[in-house]
Amino acid sequence: MGNTGFEELHLSKEIQMAIADMGFEEATPIQIQSIPYMLEGKDVIGQAQTGTGKTAAFGIATLEKIDPENKGIQTVILCPTRELAIQVAEELKKLSKYKKGVEILPIYGGQPIERQIKALKKGVQIIIGTPGRVMDHMRRRTLKMDGVKIVILDEADEMLDMGFREDIETILRKVPKQRQTILFSATMPRTILDLTKKYQNNPQFIKLAHKEMTVPEVEQFYFEVKQQAKPEALSRLVDLYNLKLSLVFCNTKRRVDELVDNLKTRGYLADGLHGDMQQKQRDSVMSRFRRRDIEILVATDVAARGIDVGDIEAVFNYDIPADDEYYVHRIGRTARAGKAGRAFTFVTGKEVYRIRQIQQFTKTKIIAQKVPSVSDVEEIRTNMLLEKVKGTVDAGHLGEYSNLVEKLIQEDYTYLDVAAALLKMVMGEGGKEEAVQMKR
Repeated sequence: MGNTGFEELHLSKEIQMAIADMGFEEATPIQIQSIPYMLEGKDVIGQAQTGTGKTAAFGIATLEKIDPENKGIQTVILCPTRELAIQVAEELKKLSKYKKGVEILPIYGGQPIERQIKALKKGVQIIIGTPGRVMDHMRRRTLKMDGVKIVILDEADEMLDMGFREDIETILRKVPKQRQTILFSATMPRTILDLTKKYQNNPQFIKLAHKEMTVPEVEQFYFEVKQQAKPEALSRLVDLYNLKLSLVFCNTKRRVDELVDNLKTRGYLADGLHGDMQQKQRDSVMSRFRRRDIEILVATDVAARGIDVGDIEAVFNYDIPADDEYYVHRIGRTARAGKAGRAFTFVTGKEVYRIRQIQQFTKTKIIAQKVPSVSDVEEIRTNMLLEKVKGTVDAGHLGEYSNLVEKLIQEDYTYLDVAAALLKMVMGEGGKEEAVQMKR
């Protein structure tokens, strides 16, 4: 993985501003390798898994080539499902934030076609659609394809598996021959290669070869969590496992800052690391983390490079990583020097498919678990405290404290009353503050 910033790809100021707003620090390998070819107008075949940054790769290149003065359709992006079409449209809209006059429209089945026709009449330069719905518009003559300069097939192997080959070929025959054709696919079966030979012109082939990487002896779990529930899920797991030192990975700088603020509000000793921080700030945060003055360090992948702290008890993938190799690098920060370690990954919606990919890549099992309830956390904390009490009793040397208890007994309190009151003081009414103290 290179250390290439987007600025080295010679992108427009508008696109660079949008990328900065989205919080991305580093271009992924597929972006580094494919964007220059796409900007040159060359046909491209990209073999890459979901989650490697390919949507941003073809999205950035496409937006750089759109003429905002021309209100006709200039780019057609085909996706296998409406969910992916919506996802791609959302990403392109974020990337086009500062590109004035660029209109993007997802078109898919399940939405009233009249609404799509109305939007198309207003003028759209980029459509992202499922093959069936695109064909439907073509039959109705509501899509004018004569000005199309770029066609992108996203998840091409999945589209063929779903029986869209005939639709795809019909669409490719209807758009001008003088065009740029870009194809992304996780696999390259013969049917895909046949398409590329038939409809692409001397394409550049880019394949992201996965390295064989060993995964450390780490217990690995994943949790299906809604985006807004992630801070609560993280807090419960930290409390449940009584973690004193953990590392949390986020995909963007903005997410790091938001999570740190949330954790501090909840009473945790947390701080963040990301690329916008000065080296002096980063050194200060790392010194405090090594001294255990910070119990939860939240970081981006780029900022976390070089972190070598031996006693990290758990790694959290707050955001699922953009690349399978990142996953291995992240969880390798725990279970150092023969010590036990845990890795927790939060997934939202269709991201659960990425867990399967990561398992195939790492050849390890990531176990599905449910986020513990508040009562689960309280029960475990209670049991841990009782074990600690028993250990203290068994260790002896309680003479001074026994004398204090005897004084209370002489005032007609029972031993049971005194013990229960002490437990209540430690566990009950003091709330989060006492719980934090108890953890230490």
